[in-house]
Amino acid sequence: MNRKNRKTRKKQRKKRKLLLLTAAISGAAAIAIAVAAWTLSFSRRAEATPSPRELLLTYMNHIPAQEYEQMYEMLHLEASGDISREDFVTRNSAIYEGIEVENMSVEITGYDQKSEIVSYQTSLDTLAGTIRFENKAQFLEREEGYGLVWKDSLIFPGLSSEDKVRVTTTPAERGNILDRNGATLAGTGTATSVGIVPGKLENREEAIAKIAELLEITPETVEKKLSAQWVKDDSFVPVKTVPKVDELELMKEEPKEEAIREQERQAALLNVPGVMLSDIQVREYPLGEAAAHLVGYVQSVTAEDLKEHAGEGYTASSVIGRSGMEGLFEQELKGQNGCRIYIVDSEGNEKEDLAYRPVENGQDIQLTIDAGLQREIYKEFQEDKSCSAAMNPYTGEVLALVSTPAYDNNDFILGFSDEKWAALNEDEAMPLYNRFRQAWCPGSSFKPVIAAIGLESGAIDPAEDYGNVGLRWQKDASWGSYYVTTLHAYEPVTLENALIYSNNIYFAKAALRIGAEELENALLRLGFQEELPFEIAMAESQYSNSGHIETEIQLADSGYGQGEILMNPLHMACIYSAFCNEGNIRKPYLLYQQEAALEYWIPGAFSSETANLVLEGMKKVVNDADGTGYEAHREDVVLAGKTGTAEIKASKEDTSGTELGWFAVCTAERSAERPILLISMVEDVKGRGGSGYVVEKDRLVLDEWFNGGN
Repeated sequence: MNRKNRKTRKKQRKKRKLLLLTAAISGAAAIAIAVAAWTLSFSRRAEATPSPRELLLTYMNHIPAQEYEQMYEMLHLEASGDISREDFVTRNSAIYEGIEVENMSVEITGYDQKSEIVSYQTSLDTLAGTIRFENKAQFLEREEGYGLVWKDSLIFPGLSSEDKVRVTTTPAERGNILDRNGATLAGTGTATSVGIVPGKLENREEAIAKIAELLEITPETVEKKLSAQWVKDDSFVPVKTVPKVDELELMKEEPKEEAIREQERQAALLNVPGVMLSDIQVREYPLGEAAAHLVGYVQSVTAEDLKEHAGEGYTASSVIGRSGMEGLFEQELKGQNGCRIYIVDSEGNEKEDLAYRPVENGQDIQLTIDAGLQREIYKEFQEDKSCSAAMNPYTGEVLALVSTPAYDNNDFILGFSDEKWAALNEDEAMPLYNRFRQAWCPGSSFKPVIAAIGLESGAIDPAEDYGNVGLRWQKDASWGSYYVTTLHAYEPVTLENALIYSNNIYFAKAALRIGAEELENALLRLGFQEELPFEIAMAESQYSNSGHIETEIQLADSGYGQGEILMNPLHMACIYSAFCNEGNIRKPYLLYQQEAALEYWIPGAFSSETANLVLEGMKKVVNDADGTGYEAHREDVVLAGKTGTAEIKASKEDTSGTELGWFAVCTAERSAERPILLISMVEDVKGRGGSGYVVEKDRLVLDEWFNGGN
């Protein structure tokens, strides 16, 4: 081999070594890059995958939101026994919703990375109070990250797949509503449940038609009740609640017709094979129509009620106050149901108590109302469209609030027939309308208020004779054809005589002397156009529709309670109380207090001189033979009062309008054994004696009151 060839081969070997070395270096670099890339990818994947601790918190957050489908997606199904989605959702929803879980909180207390077990503490509010426990949850890897190993004990530590969570409720007894003497206005009574045992029905279609006819419901209503899923042949299926037959009433020489009719109806029902009668406890209102607008009624809760009052302890079997005192004092009356949550095994044996809340019965509510007076006022006015408010003028205790005509609030418990409900709603006298909460034109019953304002402002001199101008008067020709009219001419035309004879002209003149601005300010000081400080919301009294007395004629008419003056009867009673209390207006109240701290609503509304002067005039209204309220005069008790007749017409020229009759009367001396201030208003007294009609009715009420009637 020549030297040249050897040299060439040596160069080739050197080149191959260089190429191999380069390749080796390149391969190592590629591997390093790949390893680095894989490491980075794994790291990022690890960072993106939630840890078991995070997953547990996410799972638990789904529970109060009732997101059971999302919870199921987080399970490691194989390790969880391959539970089906349906079974999982059913199990969890039944328990969590059955105990009404709220305000759930979870705190992680430990984590074993090797076993992937998370330790935690849970607190959750339920129907029976707060449940707290410690528990553990395990997570296992799956393709899409960690999955929760679910078992029943994840809900509660002591719960197995065969166990059940039970909730038992002890209903709270609803508190009673009592009058001042402890008489029941609303309480627990007994009624009769008419039910059917389906398996004992004979000639089903005919029997159901007969039952429906006797109960004044449709056959479809009966069929619907009998077709409920829970009904079996031997079940007692309640169809309607009816009054319990009053055996004592039937034993009287002349029992009430309704008692006889009810006895006959129930006897006819029992003649139908399959019908059974059972006594049940119901809410009862002993005064019925006499106190319906005041006491109100309860009804079964609706789905809307349960949603609106969620978390307040109502269940599907609860009742709720709808109106009157039942609604106003619902929270105090309803109490708090007792509740217990516990675990039972497959045989029904109790395993573990989870939560317990004792029953708290509702509070009794005692009112200042006198049931006897309430009943007596209703008895006298039940055929009229009227309202009455009575109070003790020296304490502010409200003794009666009556609206007529009325409805029987017991019917809301027993249920209305369609015919009866339609008749109640279509009655032109509007028995469902609560008149004592409204504001009405007061007519001449407003004159003592004008007298007091005039005396306080100095616009009225009680000794001044305004002069006898006859039975009609106008300020001047600017009034056109409009005149103020009155019924009696007399002399001298002084304040006292103007009250005795109820002289419209005198008080029209007095209002003009007071002036619109002074009258408005005075009435505002007396509580006009503001809420009455009382438990029941009353319509605000007003002196004008626009907020101002706009014209002289309106001002003059306001002087004798016409124009645009509207007054709530209880507000009027409060102002009248100033005449009995040296010019201080008592604050009315309805909740009975054994030793009440007497409060004035408006202290110093009038001076004692003014109050006493007006009171003396009001005494003459009742005790002077010429007084418009003389029919109520008594020999045994000194009374003071004022009548009123308000014209309600479409225009000044209207001659076909109606009239409201008023009478306000009170005991005039603090020494009176049974003090009272009674104000009554009756609609449509035109042609029936005007205010005299009301005076006669109130006289009969007062006869019973002063004779100690209950």
